[in-house]
Amino acid sequence: MEVAKSLSLLQQRLTHVSNSWSVDEYNSLVTFYIRLLPKLMQVERCTIFLKESDTDSLVSMYGTGLEANVIEAPLQGSIVGRVMAGGKSVIENNLRDKNGYHLLADEQTGFKSRNTLCTPIHNVTSNEVLGVIQLLNTLDSDSFDAANQKELEEIAGYLSISIESILLNKKIIHIAKEFDSEVTRLEFDAVREGRFIAESPAMREVLDLVLVLRDTPVNVLIQGENGTGKELVAKMIHENAGKDGRPFVPVNCACLPEALVESEFFGHEKGAFTGADRSRKGRFEEAKGGVLFLDEIGEMPLMVQPKFLRAIQEQEGSRLGSSVIIPYDVRLISATNRNLASEVENGGFREDLFFRLFSVEIEIPPLRERREDILPLALSFLEEINRRFRKNIAGFNPDLLVLFEEYPWPGNVRQLLKEVERLVALTRDGLFMQVETCSRELRSFADANYGGEPVAASDDFSLPDQVTSLEKRLIRRAMKKASGNKTQAAKLLHITRQGLLKKIKRYRMDC
Repeated sequence: MEVAKSLSLLQQRLTHVSNSWSVDEYNSLVTFYIRLLPKLMQVERCTIFLKESDTDSLVSMYGTGLEANVIEAPLQGSIVGRVMAGGKSVIENNLRDKNGYHLLADEQTGFKSRNTLCTPIHNVTSNEVLGVIQLLNTLDSDSFDAANQKELEEIAGYLSISIESILLNKKIIHIAKEFDSEVTRLEFDAVREGRFIAESPAMREVLDLVLVLRDTPVNVLIQGENGTGKELVAKMIHENAGKDGRPFVPVNCACLPEALVESEFFGHEKGAFTGADRSRKGRFEEAKGGVLFLDEIGEMPLMVQPKFLRAIQEQEGSRLGSSVIIPYDVRLISATNRNLASEVENGGFREDLFFRLFSVEIEIPPLRERREDILPLALSFLEEINRRFRKNIAGFNPDLLVLFEEYPWPGNVRQLLKEVERLVALTRDGLFMQVETCSRELRSFADANYGGEPVAASDDFSLPDQVTSLEKRLIRRAMKKASGNKTQAAKLLHITRQGLLKKIKRYRMDC
């Protein structure tokens, strides 16, 4: 609670910083300079260029008669680029007799440049050039001289304070937003207490969706294979929605007898059917003000779907054996391992219910498609199971970690949890878990892919022995993938064919 409270206070401060620093205030100040300079310097046009970070271009941030950022001047081949590079003022008269970027700029703006004075805008605290002030005239007679240059350089000194403030302000707002996003993530992690691992880009996207949906009470459909953690995602959406004490009511549609489905969702009155010896609330009533989580929604019988559709549309319904209309106030979060769109096409799911059931869909990828999450999940499970079983298992043997990363995990996260539970249960305190203690499925996978190659002992810290063991396994896998073709296997291993042959001979491998 203390962590969550501190993070919340930090977010409030970040929001205050972002709101109190207004770019518009600085824009107004520099725009004032743009209006003032032509009158003060008796010129027709004034433009201020700022350097874009990490690019080779200058951008016109403000200009007389121009919208912001409409002119992009190159650092090479332009007068303002020369001033930016050299850090000194430049006077160029009689421009119509000279080639350069000014001709292209004239085409873009409709202005006929004849004379120009460009002065650098220096950083207040260093000699770095932040940008350039450019004055322009269209008449040949209105040329610039050293007196104009000195006057503009003095003005540029004052303007540099405003320009640097703009750049600093942009950086502060950018950092504040990034930090606020990270604080939101940390706050989210604190609330979910580390139960959900998301190191892979795919799962980070899922978490980003969850963060968005916590503030929007829209109905959601979560799709994914069995064991991917659909209910956990549903609970995270609910728990982070700022609705303390609101119910989360889960219903597994696949486990309900067809005859009792209607009673389960809508409730019944006493005597409504044989065995109804008392009145009972339905799940819609129980979930009032909170979330009704419908697991395996694709298994819902067709006969109850019309009444279910009406309950969603009207947010009301009635118990079996009663005509009294009961108002509902629930948010639906559904989950399925089926393709509901295909079920609609096959007639196994009502089309109108499909379109009313959810507005946002979350797809949870299987564990085999997000391998970055496997080891963090396994380590998290080990910590949890050690505590639950009151054991002190040292960790995973390196070969076991390799196996975990390469195994396809058809049962997804649920299977990984079961495997770690098995390993913890069968390993003595203080020791590392071994491949030999794995379930039959993982051992068979290891035998098929590593050719039964014996692994180094877990307490053997000899680096050469560990490297030898790893090289043997990789060679066997590469040879298997290349169907015995040594040239192709060498390419997979990123070594020469001769190098592969030497290793096979050295290790006396039968390949």
